[in-house]
Amino acid sequence: MDDYALSLNKFIEELSLEELFLPDEEVELTRADINRPGLPLAGYFEYFDPARIQILGLVETYYLQTLDGATRKARIYDFVGRRPVCIIFARSIEPDPEFLEAAQLYDVPILRSERATSALDAAVVSVLSVALAPRMTQHGVLVEIYGEGVLILGDSGVGKSEAAIELVKRGHRLIADDAVEIKRVSDRTLVGSAPDMIKHYIELRGIGIIDVRRIFGMGAIKDTEKIDLIVKLENWVQGKQYERLGMNTEFTTLMGLEIPSLTIPVRPGRNLAVIMEIAAMNHRQKKMGYNTALELEQKIMEQAKKN
Repeated sequence: MDDYALSLNKFIEELSLEELFLPDEEVELTRADINRPGLPLAGYFEYFDPARIQILGLVETYYLQTLDGATRKARIYDFVGRRPVCIIFARSIEPDPEFLEAAQLYDVPILRSERATSALDAAVVSVLSVALAPRMTQHGVLVEIYGEGVLILGDSGVGKSEAAIELVKRGHRLIADDAVEIKRVSDRTLVGSAPDMIKHYIELRGIGIIDVRRIFGMGAIKDTEKIDLIVKLENWVQGKQYERLGMNTEFTTLMGLEIPSLTIPVRPGRNLAVIMEIAAMNHRQKKMGYNTALELEQKIMEQAKKN
């Protein structure tokens, strides 16, 4: 997968950071990792990674105040001279003048946030993890049904978009039609969104492209959603054995993660929107620890024992 980057200006906008110094050249962030530079400020630079954002809180600033003026200046210049991609001060801390002097000398961005240090750490990692996450584009439709992100897959023309528009009419929300951009934002989570060019649009054969936001309103669309369940639509194959009890859980591997999935046969007369609503609610129940199929099996076993 390709490596991705986030512009510093976009990062500043996302986190509402104050600009203390910005170099003229454009800066791009390429690492989702951060660093608290206590050891570098003490003079230890083994394994120092300048591509990581450096966050300074009260611990680092109070430590610098324990040093005499000449030592403090030397440590700050040595640290900033390694040219980290960005330095952020938490808690609206006023940095030592040497930081701004060194930043101007070495063209290192200096930013400031009102957030507490731990909250700033979490916010920075959250923004970078999403912006720099590995990603892929999947042909399909992504909708939110009762709070569950359902990715609908299937061959072209099987009825994915028609099912999605029926779900929107029933009060659910569209995230993406035709092309779903999927990001792996953690070791457990995939998040889907629509490419900017086709966001909020849906294609209906015989009608053409429609703007879901304009026709159904803002409540009918959503920019991103976690992928909780995959529904595969396929034309009904006579004689093929389809799941009838729901005893077995099927999984589909996407970007190295196993996502629960269902295969639903399509034929005239089946209301796919209603079926997907039931699938979403049933999946939600399973996550909460209630499995109807297992409960039925237990009742059957108990009755067999009695007989």
